[in-house]
Amino acid sequence: MIEPKLTIVVPCYNEEEMLPETFICLGEFLEELISSKMISEQSKLLFVDDGSKDKTWSLIYKAGLANPLIKGLKLSKNVGHQNALLAGLFTAKEHSDCMVSIDADLQDDVTVIKDFVQKFTEGYEIVYGVRRERSTDTFFKRNTALGFYRLMKKMGVDLIYNHADFRLMSKRAVEELEKFEETNFFLRGIVPLIGFQSTEVFYNRKERFAGETKYPLRKMLSFALDGITSFSVTPIRFISLIGFLSFFISLVFGAYFLLLKLTGNTTTGWTSLITSIWLIGGLQLIGVGLIGEYVGKIYKEAKRRPKFIIDINTFNLALKSGQTLTVEKEQEQLGFTGLPKTN
Repeated sequence: MIEPKLTIVVPCYNEEEMLPETFICLGEFLEELISSKMISEQSKLLFVDDGSKDKTWSLIYKAGLANPLIKGLKLSKNVGHQNALLAGLFTAKEHSDCMVSIDADLQDDVTVIKDFVQKFTEGYEIVYGVRRERSTDTFFKRNTALGFYRLMKKMGVDLIYNHADFRLMSKRAVEELEKFEETNFFLRGIVPLIGFQSTEVFYNRKERFAGETKYPLRKMLSFALDGITSFSVTPIRFISLIGFLSFFISLVFGAYFLLLKLTGNTTTGWTSLITSIWLIGGLQLIGVGLIGEYVGKIYKEAKRRPKFIIDINTFNLALKSGQTLTVEKEQEQLGFTGLPKTN
C-alpha cells in the first residue's frame, strides 16, 4: 500500500499560550503515524497564522527551525478562521494526498486522525469528525447550536450535525473546493456539496488546554448569520412574505374601516389615512423584498476580493529546496530579514 502524504492544517489566531503544547502533541502524533508506516515521511504540519497580534508567528517560525515536520504560513492580515483554513488547504494541496484540518486548541481528539487516514485508504475522500455529545458546552451554547442546525436543515442546507471543521479531505476534494469562488465561504455547508464519497468518525471533544476561546457569543452569532445568508435567501423571502401579509391585512381592515364609515362609527378622514398607510407600507415591503432578492445575490459576488493574502510561506520553500534551511538561508529565500533569529 502506498503511504499517503498527509498535511495537518492548523489555523491559529493569538494562540501563543496554546502553541507550545500543540507543537508537542501534533508533532509526536505525526511522528507516530510516520513510524507506523500509515503516512509518508514527507507529511507535514502546516500552521497558518491568521494575522495574530501576539507571538504566534514567532513561535511557529522558531518551531519550524527546530522541527522539519513543522511549517508555517503567515497571512498579511486577519481574514477569519474560515479563510485562514482555506489558505492552508489550498497551499498544502499541491504537495499532499490528503489534508486534515484541526483547531490549535486541541479540543478535537488528535488520535482520531488515525481513523481519518484509515478511512482515506479505504477510498473515502471526505471524512467528517463528529462529536458524540456536547456535554462540555454551556446550556445556552448547546441549545443554540441545536437550534442553528435545525434552522439550516429547514432552509434546505445540508449540514453534518455536530460537525465543525475537524475533517479529512483528499487532494481531489480540495481541488474541487477551490472551484467555489464565492466570497461568503461557509465551509460546513460547502464541503457536503462536493459530493465525493464521505463518511463520519465519532469522537469526544475535550476541554481547552490553555488560552481563551476565539468564538465568543458575538462571533458565534455572526458566524451563524454568515452561514444562513451564504446558503439561503429565506430571510429576504421572509421580508417579502411580511409585505404580502401586510398588504392582505390592509385589504381586510380597509373593508372593515369602510363598514365603519358606512355605519357612521368613525372619524372623518381616519379611514382613508389608515388604509393608505397600511397599503403603501405593504407594497413597499414587497418591493424591498423583491429588489433585495436580486441585490443580495449580486452583492456577494460583485466585489471579487481575494479571500486571503499570503505574506510568508515556509511550506513551499522547504519542499522546493528538499533540505532543512538555516535561519539566514530561509530568510534570504523569503527576501525578508526582519524575522527573529534563534540560537
